[in-house]
Amino acid sequence: MNDDQNNVQESSEQEEIKQKGSGKKKRDEKIELKQKIEDLENQLLRAVADYRNLEKRTEEEKREFVKFANRDLLLRLIPAFDTLFLAEKYIADEGIKLTAKHLQEALREVGVEQVKTDGEMFDAETMEVVTTEEGIENKVLEELRPGYTLNGRLVRPAQVKVGKKEN
Repeated sequence: MNDDQNNVQESSEQEEIKQKGSGKKKRDEKIELKQKIEDLENQLLRAVADYRNLEKRTEEEKREFVKFANRDLLLRLIPAFDTLFLAEKYIADEGIKLTAKHLQEALREVGVEQVKTDGEMFDAETMEVVTTEEGIENKVLEELRPGYTLNGRLVRPAQVKVGKKEN
């Protein structure tokens, strides 16, 4: 072989080596790009999931706000309710009885319930002891002031007289 042929052969061998190196480099770049794409897709999926969770949480907070927005108004009106219900108890007037009945129904419809105390055992979560008297231990003997809940949440505890054993 002459020098020209040797140079051509060496040159083509070098070219072949370059192409092999270049091919490996391209494969590495493709793998790296695929990994970046996969990472970005995962980030996007997490971001979308976080956004959906935020929407759900915001919607739930709105529902809770609406559900309990009338709490302050209810706290201001309860003393008037107490007076009306007390009048119903002691005055034999059909108008007062009818008004009290309609008011109790309206309150129930919007989620206001009176705390049950008659014949119940004392419950520190919904009742407040005002006085004690000889009787069955921790049993409510008398309700002195009604308590109320709004959609299951205590608005005002009931004030009660509770029984205690004599020493």
